[in-house]
Amino acid sequence: MAVPQFKEIRKAYGFDDVAISPGVVTINPDQVNREFSINGMTMPMPVLASAMDAIVSPSFAVEFDKRGGLAVMNLEGVQTRYDDPAEVLDRISSASNEDATTVMQDAYAAPIKENLVGDRVREIKSKGAKCAVSITPANTKRLAPLAEEAGADVIVVQSTVTTARHYSKSARGLVFSEFLETVSVPVIVGNCVAYDVALELMETGIDGVLVGVGPGAACTTREVTGVGVPQVTATMDCAAAREEHFRGTGKYVPIITDGGIRTGGDLCKAFASGADAVMIGTPLAQSEEAPGNGFNWGMASPHASLPRGVRVSVGVKGSLDKILFGPTSKTDGTQNLIGALEICMGMVGAADIKGMHKTDIILAPSIKTEGKYFQLGLN
Repeated sequence: MAVPQFKEIRKAYGFDDVAISPGVVTINPDQVNREFSINGMTMPMPVLASAMDAIVSPSFAVEFDKRGGLAVMNLEGVQTRYDDPAEVLDRISSASNEDATTVMQDAYAAPIKENLVGDRVREIKSKGAKCAVSITPANTKRLAPLAEEAGADVIVVQSTVTTARHYSKSARGLVFSEFLETVSVPVIVGNCVAYDVALELMETGIDGVLVGVGPGAACTTREVTGVGVPQVTATMDCAAAREEHFRGTGKYVPIITDGGIRTGGDLCKAFASGADAVMIGTPLAQSEEAPGNGFNWGMASPHASLPRGVRVSVGVKGSLDKILFGPTSKTDGTQNLIGALEICMGMVGAADIKGMHKTDIILAPSIKTEGKYFQLGLN
């Protein structure tokens, strides 16, 4: 007897489940165009640095800008809670594994000092760099005007899960269509993983969407709440919303895959899945320029009652240049990420990032093990 089905379970795929199929045309890697544009602003490198305190400080943002990317500074982190954030960062990185979360909860209990919002933004802008800032929906109306007045170029409204329809006890929550009338800079919103949510967010008039719930190395949202969708499926679904929105309105809203990217292969698969740019955390936390002293932790790690992240030891592996552009002696794809992207684009015949969207992706559960007898230590 057939048992009635309560609900359908859809298959979803992450980076390790798929591979990119080569193209019928190839291109020299030095001839591909990897630029990323959002609302008229163009960057040479389609990479955003995650808004994590262990990664983006004003000095890191300046260095990342020099290399063509866009660093996003957390406006609700230690940079705006302390006049001397370096001392707090040292305290967090030197804590024992047992005490790390408690130390972070204590550190992030300090109030946000609104005067520091403008100070940190101006610190970045004074060096001639682009400045992007991240704010949670609850604090957007309060902090975004301060950041824009100080010269912020991009505002990222970010929480673990963000929708266009949110119910709360507040008399008037954040309404994106209304908020957009108050700012004159591009607004990126995240995070989401579904077609309908992405489409509704785009219909409010925003300029970019962050895709990803729980894939980051320092994030435990999936373990704590059970919520998340693997990044290949999440990116493809949100990219489908982008195409539908473009057909209906003529406005192209970039998709930015956020989290879960550890290697050049992961990065390339994100673009093949439909991403216009990627947001990277842990690989950049491993750079000499990052302020985390070889550690990384997520924005939800210090939550007062239910932390959804953990401080992870990632080590210092090299300079930003080596991690992004090489040269490297690493053979595992964890360095020279942009070189990997350019070579992949050449292999599939993609002249630009939109060309990557047209490449074929195949299910390949054996992609990491086929023929890798000696690499896996089975000899």
